[in-house]
Amino acid sequence: MGILSREMLSASFRRRGFPRRLLLLLALLSSLAFALQLSNHLLDYVGSKFGAQARLRLLEWERLTNSSRNKPELDKLQLVNQFFNQIPFVNDLVHWGKEDYWATPVEFLATDGGDCEDFAIAKYLTLKAMGVPDNKMRITYVKALRLNQAHMVLAYYPTPGADPLILDNLINKILPASQRTDLAPVYSFNGDGLWLNKLRGPSERIGKPSSLDQWVNLNNRLINTLR
Repeated sequence: MGILSREMLSASFRRRGFPRRLLLLLALLSSLAFALQLSNHLLDYVGSKFGAQARLRLLEWERLTNSSRNKPELDKLQLVNQFFNQIPFVNDLVHWGKEDYWATPVEFLATDGGDCEDFAIAKYLTLKAMGVPDNKMRITYVKALRLNQAHMVLAYYPTPGADPLILDNLINKILPASQRTDLAPVYSFNGDGLWLNKLRGPSERIGKPSSLDQWVNLNNRLINTLR
């Protein structure tokens, strides 16, 4: 995964409306706030293709999501971060045979592996299904300075403009962005918008998440999996 410059981002973020399937996904995610229900067909398929443990991981994800909706938001963050950080890190080229592939949570859990995008996206979608408002979360591209490489985390903003809490697969402890001096933010997005931003300080809205082809492709696969 490469860090995109401001010029590259501006060139790639063309104004185009939300695809119909993406709007369907947002409606689906709103319904997930009431219950995540994985079909027996999906569970049986995953079990037959990836084994009994893969099926159990999906059932545990369903149980965690549905049993935690009434918990305080900070508890939800801890539970979700801990749950997904147990999954092994595997880069896309090894795992999927592609340079860059954004997996759905179902793909991530079924195959028991993924890279930083998969961790951040799974945490975001699961917390959204638990009822955490979209405007409190941003999937955020950063540069991991110690590793000298691009990275993705989930930022949670308890209040607008607050120092966000960072959910990261590199470390299990959830820390404020002000304490993550090893990360240099680049841009972020959620279901509502896309920003050039810093994890600390103001951000500049530059478009919609539908400008990200990988995000749209992931959403289409998620719709087909969960509907």
